[in-house]
Amino acid sequence: MSYNNIIFEIEDGVAVITLNRPEAMNALCGDLNTEMLDALSVLSDFGRARVLILTGGRKVFAAGADIKEMLFATPLRAGDIARSGLLVNEAIESLPIPTIAAVSGAAIGGGCELALACDFRVAGESAVFSLPEVGLGIMPGAGGTQRLLPLVGLGLTREMVMLGRRLRGREAVAVGLANRLADDDAVMETARALAAELMKMPAISLMSAKKAVNEGANNTLTEGKKQETAAFALTFSAPDQREGMQAMLEKRPPQYTHSL
Repeated sequence: MSYNNIIFEIEDGVAVITLNRPEAMNALCGDLNTEMLDALSVLSDFGRARVLILTGGRKVFAAGADIKEMLFATPLRAGDIARSGLLVNEAIESLPIPTIAAVSGAAIGGGCELALACDFRVAGESAVFSLPEVGLGIMPGAGGTQRLLPLVGLGLTREMVMLGRRLRGREAVAVGLANRLADDDAVMETARALAAELMKMPAISLMSAKKAVNEGANNTLTEGKKQETAAFALTFSAPDQREGMQAMLEKRPPQYTHSL
């Protein structure tokens, strides 16, 4: 599939999806979501890449969903629009590889929801995270309220969702919404450094750990613990389990193969 709204690259095990609608500040739309789903389907095959970085470029991450698509939407059409964004965010969340949002500038509305779907967020000093939908007469509809809550707690979630509170990069890191803070001109560099850290980890155990964390976030504590035990057992089917433990016993760096 050829892409008009994103740029999709894989190099040295790192996949990069760059939102590419500069004329609309990377506002999310149906065509962009379709292209995102196609690129993410490529990455769902284990081994195609080890880490995904999602970025909007140096000036803006994504300034929300395209208002022009929603202005005269019926409730039925509005549901379709929300489900389209939700499908993208769930596809990101369910990838077998770690995902990093490299956020420069505005991550507003649907753009904030997109960043929240990633495992990690690197924020520039001037990054802005915001869910302003209530002030537009609507509300978040692609998972924003649900993904924000476990990150920042009930009080701050209410402020961001119900009052439209905006968080800049430094504050986002302080409250746990973002993981790393970077100078504005070093956001991608910092995201790539984080990707390099993740790529040192054995791919199978990393995949299992991600799945267990996500299961715990989306299920009851009892179910989450069951999933964790099952994921733990599965890591013993991969050669890197024995290599990691043997390397520790022999006091040497492990030589992981990242194979099944």
